[in-house]
Amino acid sequence: MKFALVIPDGVADEPQPSLGGKTPLQAAHIPNMDEVASMGRVGRTNNVPDSLPSGSDVGTMSLFGYSPLQYHTGRAPLEAAAQGIELHSGDWAIRCNLVNVTGGRMQSFTAGQYPSDLAKDLLLLLQQTQCGDSHWKFHAGVSYRNLLIYRSRGIVAPFSRETITTPPHDITDQPVEPFLPSGPGSHELQALMDRSQELFATAAANQLRSAQGQLPATQIWLWGQGQRPVFPTFEERFRLRGAVITAVDLLRGIGRLLGWNIIEVPGATGYLDTDYAAKGRAAIETLSKPDVDFVVVHVEATDEASHEGSVEEKVKAVEQIDRHIVGPLHTWLRSQGEYRLLICPDHPTFLRTRTHSHGDCPFAMCGTGISPSRALEYSEITGAGSLIAFPEGWELMGDFLNI
Repeated sequence: MKFALVIPDGVADEPQPSLGGKTPLQAAHIPNMDEVASMGRVGRTNNVPDSLPSGSDVGTMSLFGYSPLQYHTGRAPLEAAAQGIELHSGDWAIRCNLVNVTGGRMQSFTAGQYPSDLAKDLLLLLQQTQCGDSHWKFHAGVSYRNLLIYRSRGIVAPFSRETITTPPHDITDQPVEPFLPSGPGSHELQALMDRSQELFATAAANQLRSAQGQLPATQIWLWGQGQRPVFPTFEERFRLRGAVITAVDLLRGIGRLLGWNIIEVPGATGYLDTDYAAKGRAAIETLSKPDVDFVVVHVEATDEASHEGSVEEKVKAVEQIDRHIVGPLHTWLRSQGEYRLLICPDHPTFLRTRTHSHGDCPFAMCGTGISPSRALEYSEITGAGSLIAFPEGWELMGDFLNI
């Protein structure tokens, strides 16, 4: 049997006045997702425990069948795994965003989707100017998404689970002062952030502005710290060989830790301009291989639309996922005989707040052995009205796989 999970990141939302009181899922034309709902079961799942910050690191861990209360150590270590950066005992990984803070407010948590080549220049500048000491190492990623690694080298790190940092995408257009790092090691993090302001202010390359009015990076923002996590592989846990299709390092990192194949798709950007059709084709091609039983297709665009507060782009993104990924993938799965298909976001991301949120996410699953639950559409409303619920979201995967 073949299994597939499609994650429209952050698609769960609230009714929108501009959509006549409908959510983006309800307003979008998504016949293929609705077909999955009508053929199978619709319910709701809570992927992010109240005690943990809402984000894809926690939410996808739950979706994959792993309790984040047991396995989650932080977001950055997962991204380090994606880059092949090995963390040793005592080491810490910290997410390092390039951001634009203007007038003390978080103007852009992406510094206007900062170009990767210039981002590398800024990270190199930080390292070469000894921003910190021999314990610190900056690693360039993609665009604004970068990492800072603290190598303990036998010295106890200044951080602990009591160290508090805030994701910059949670404070868009807000004053940053109340959200600066606090707790153990916060002075070191704040010093690095302050130093970056001085360096970036004089970096000529940082003054690039595109025809679209791109913002410069004014500093780094450090958050998502953690130590090396230890997982049982997906095959050890569920006896299935997996693969993941994503343009986001976080998902690549989790995939590597779970022992999955990481499928790179040309044109997949992790943004609104991603190549949806290429992802759909890659999912079918990947599942066609005899050594892959389970594939995850993750799409970031719906989440990005919420962060930008664009209801039109969110509706458009979910329609593209439906047309170019869910439709072709479901058609192919049905042609193969026995299969199961699951659609579920990792967490809600509200257009109103432009941030990740706690709360239920709707899911729809269909396929071999799954009886219809009489739902006619896939949406937050049908999920909320269903009797099928997983208050501990990590239990959904076992139910989906019938284990």
